Amino acid sequence: MNRQAQACVMILLGGAVLRATVTDLYLRYVKEELRPFLIAASLVLIAAAAMTLWYELRPAFALHEPDGPAADRPDEADAAATTDEHGPAHHAHHEPRVAWLLILPVVGLLMVVPPALGSYAAGQAGTALTSEEEYEYPPLPAGDPARTSLLDYAARALWDKGESIDGRRVQLTGFITPGPEGQPILARMILSCCAADGRPVKLGMTGDAPTGLANDTWVQVIGRYSDRRGRDPINDEEIPYIEVESWREVPAPADPYE
Repeated sequence: MNRQAQACVMILLGGAVLRATVTDLYLRYVKEELRPFLIAASLVLIAAAAMTLWYELRPAFALHEPDGPAADRPDEADAAATTDEHGPAHHAHHEPRVAWLLILPVVGLLMVVPPALGSYAAGQAGTALTSEEEYEYPPLPAGDPARTSLLDYAARALWDKGESIDGRRVQLTGFITPGPEGQPILARMILSCCAADGRPVKLGMTGDAPTGLANDTWVQVIGRYSDRRGRDPINDEEIPYIEVESWREVPAPADPYE
């Protein structure tokens, strides 16, 4: 793979990253806060590739210019042609063809839309709430029910014993995944940086809990704090519960992670 081919691959890679960032596809891989950095990185790749192509193709354009320096000096033009025909190009080392495999991830990024981490990933990892940490409990959002995240509710339920919820109804959104005993529980993946470090927040459900739904079905539940606890068999950590009053199926959100 010569430099021109390398530059073309860089353009494709930069274009793929830019396309993923513009279309929100990047949210399947990294957190939303990294969007500006992805845009900057893709533009740098495209600019570097364009400069490489210009540098590599400039001598060829100069040789073919009728009024160029090589045309004014036939001896130099003949020497350049001889060099191209019998010189370095004749003795150039060929790079391994396996280098072309570098284009496969680019093609995959352009043509394949991977699913977000879901019930399978949640079933392979223990709940993310593994120890009591310093956590602030600001007032819940106004309105009834109060919209909050699974992570926020689970932290309040486990570490604050529900006191900061103060008997209010909450609205949570997550996907269905099998619980420790096969019962459906609510889950949401959280990211520290990217999908590679994704961890699930798991929440058991009592009351009018969803039943008969396939794994990875997204639902919105409304309920109240429950003091019931369960255990995650993977890391033996506590799983809080919510007393469900009502629920409904919803489309998967554009940003599936918390």
